[in-house]
Amino acid sequence: MSRINTLHTLAACLAVSLPALAEEHPGNVVALPSTAVTDTRDAPAVDLATPTQAGSRLGLSALETPASTTSITAEQIQQRSNLTVQDAVTRSPGITFIGTPGDGGTALSARGFTGHGSVMTLFDGARLYTGAGTQTFPVDPWMVERIEVLRGPASVLYGEGATGAVVNVIPKKPFAGEVRNHLRLGYGSWDRQQLGLDSGGSLSERLSYRLTLNQQQGNGYVARGDSRNLALSAALRFDASDDLSFTLAHERGDAEPMNYFGTPLIDGHYRDSVRDKQYNVRNAVLRYHDEWTRLNTDWTLSDSVSASNQLFYIKGRRHWRNAENYNWDADRGQLLRNGFLEIKHAQEQIGDRQSFTFDHALFGLNSKTVVGAEYNKIRFKLTNNSPFNDIGGDYIDPWQPDPGWFDSATALQPRTLSTTHTVALFAENRTQLTERLSLVTGVRRDQNHIDRDNLVDGTRSDRSLSGGNWRAGLVFAVSDDLSLYGQYSTSEDGVSNLISLSPTQMSYDLTESKQTELGLKQRFWEGRGEWTLAAYHIVKKKLLVDDPITHEKQQAGQQRSDGVEASVELALANQWQVSANAAVVRAKYDDFDEMVDGVAMDRSGKRPDNVPRRSANLWVSKGFGQAVDAGIGLRYVDARFVDTANSQGVPGYTVVDADFGWQVLPDVRLGLQVNNLLNRDYVVAAYSGEQWLLGAPRSYFATVDYRF
Repeated sequence: MSRINTLHTLAACLAVSLPALAEEHPGNVVALPSTAVTDTRDAPAVDLATPTQAGSRLGLSALETPASTTSITAEQIQQRSNLTVQDAVTRSPGITFIGTPGDGGTALSARGFTGHGSVMTLFDGARLYTGAGTQTFPVDPWMVERIEVLRGPASVLYGEGATGAVVNVIPKKPFAGEVRNHLRLGYGSWDRQQLGLDSGGSLSERLSYRLTLNQQQGNGYVARGDSRNLALSAALRFDASDDLSFTLAHERGDAEPMNYFGTPLIDGHYRDSVRDKQYNVRNAVLRYHDEWTRLNTDWTLSDSVSASNQLFYIKGRRHWRNAENYNWDADRGQLLRNGFLEIKHAQEQIGDRQSFTFDHALFGLNSKTVVGAEYNKIRFKLTNNSPFNDIGGDYIDPWQPDPGWFDSATALQPRTLSTTHTVALFAENRTQLTERLSLVTGVRRDQNHIDRDNLVDGTRSDRSLSGGNWRAGLVFAVSDDLSLYGQYSTSEDGVSNLISLSPTQMSYDLTESKQTELGLKQRFWEGRGEWTLAAYHIVKKKLLVDDPITHEKQQAGQQRSDGVEASVELALANQWQVSANAAVVRAKYDDFDEMVDGVAMDRSGKRPDNVPRRSANLWVSKGFGQAVDAGIGLRYVDARFVDTANSQGVPGYTVVDADFGWQVLPDVRLGLQVNNLLNRDYVVAAYSGEQWLLGAPRSYFATVDYRF
């Protein structure tokens, strides 16, 4: 029996058995825990009946949305040993981490598609356009109120670049009421230190605020692995009337991550003896600065009409200066260190999104429609020393590496400046066809224009790329707590990141993707349990392939992806909680030719790189009265290939984490997080086929939380 058939069988068994279990134990009434949207105030639980933003602008709940969605609360992030936003996201079904320093350490893989060009990240619903494969914000989870994930093609909602998934990071928001504060102090392995502050409440009858500040630093788990991070979020909300409100918010991130480009393989094999070595140069630089400023306006014009506007300005500055490659030379018994690359990014984006929501009747049926428009202007300046020329060969001892100095014969200079204008019109509708059956549709039209200046030779190039996408889904509510859905949706990606396309890449069209998805979502045990199941089929066309005769690129390639995702959430007796999910994906190239040393290589049937066939997550927690709780969980990721030939790969891994909390006083909580409890060596990503980025060894982090 195939793995996919096995999951279908398991899903069928769960659908029958879980409600039956509820009937056998009617006396075990245990409510799901209150999952706080913020750290300082109570909030209703987030479940399948909670409205989400990522899956639609119609305010639909997960049960009403014809797509696979997940909501992750701030409480879950903090209690599951998640150090970053990406850590938290990859505990949801089918999302795996593939980040490296070259992409800002934030890239993800979903449904067979990888990187920032196919897995989009939003912040409070706004998109930062990715330049040169890199995105460096948001990372810090302290400022996060909730993370919402929409899996599958979503260009109909957010434009090109959303074939695999969309991750919407929602920051903590101002709230009305008494001012409340949350102070966190933390210390852990490798001298990791944290100082976090979260404060919010009413300043007057109509004015409220929210302020979060988080500062962290540490020495890292490899030599010379120091890191420093500062994250700030500030928001002020003014309720001009009961129907009109304004929120002005500003976020800032200053990050200097651990400057680690991987552990080299020795003679093609991983050696534990080089596990904690650092091979980068002593004057290496890895520094990111990001700022987001937003003005949100929400206006209820009448009982049936409302309007929303978001005006935003985004700025990013990034700097790399590193020796990035370390290759084993068997004849010399040493590593050749090269790839002395220095890069600077200067990115600015201004945008505005206006939408109107109407509750109305359509042919006598209850209906809700959102229409809107969005505009973005993005300037992206690239400065680097590429194509770089290293001076000589820098050979180093793998076991006693000399730090050395950055050394390149090519000067750092401005290379390109691009200005991209995007205009989009969009609409969504939900119509209640019958008491139980609803139709959810959407359409979007994008117009992108790119102007690119070559700052070296003075040449200019420009291109307009247009795109149109739509989706249609049916949701059948078998009951108030059980829904079945089917959806057809389309999506588009650029052949590379839209704002940093080369003149050659600008001549190609956007790639095209189509998805068919079927799914089931159910709440049971009077809301104390829920489970979901989704099966999908995606075909992506217009991939760049090499013409074996002319050796030129052409858009004739195709990739397909088929998979199943399942999740279950349970609140059991005696304060036991279980959260589990699993995903199986079969992705392959249908048509893909690649030139290697002038020879055309057929990659048809090969699996795309960085795509695991299987992934799974489990978290089990137990409360001991009102004062003590403990949790343990595992994360499983299957083996992945790191090249299109499927000749090089990295092993799969299973990592176990644990969390312990003790409410010693009404306002004071002690916590202990243990990551990689079993101290396994595991590969989170591959910088190349000969360099593995290893996850942290076993570590602890102790916290003191004081609320006042």
